[in-house]
Amino acid sequence: MQSDAKTVSDYLTEVPAKRLEALTQLRALCVETLDGYEESMEYGMPSYSKGGTVEVAFASQKSYISLYILKQEVLDKHRPSLAGINLGKGCIRYTSPKRIDFAVVKQLLADTLASDAEIC
Repeated sequence: MQSDAKTVSDYLTEVPAKRLEALTQLRALCVETLDGYEESMEYGMPSYSKGGTVEVAFASQKSYISLYILKQEVLDKHRPSLAGINLGKGCIRYTSPKRIDFAVVKQLLADTLASDAEIC
C-alpha cells in the first residue's frame, strides 16, 4: 500500500498496530546496519538509498509486510534461509510479523552494504 507520508516516522503512524513493532524493528536495523545510506520515502514506502539509488525498502501491504532487497545476488545468497517465505526477484513477503527472522534480515542488510552489485 503506497503512503503519502513525507517521513518514515509519519509512515509508521499509519501502519496497523499489529505490524508496528516489526516495522519499527525493520527500520532500526536499516538505520543501524546501512551506514552511509539515506533514509527517505520513495514509491510510498520507507527506502534506503546509496548514491541516489534505492537498494532496500519495506512496506506494510494489505496482506503482508514486504522487504525489498534490490541487490539480487544478496537475496539469492539468502534464499535457503528464507525457505517457506514468499519470495520474488527482489521482494520478501512476510504474511505475519512473527515470520520475520530479524537475524536473517540483519545479514541481508549487512551483505547489501558490503555488495557492489547492481540492483535488479
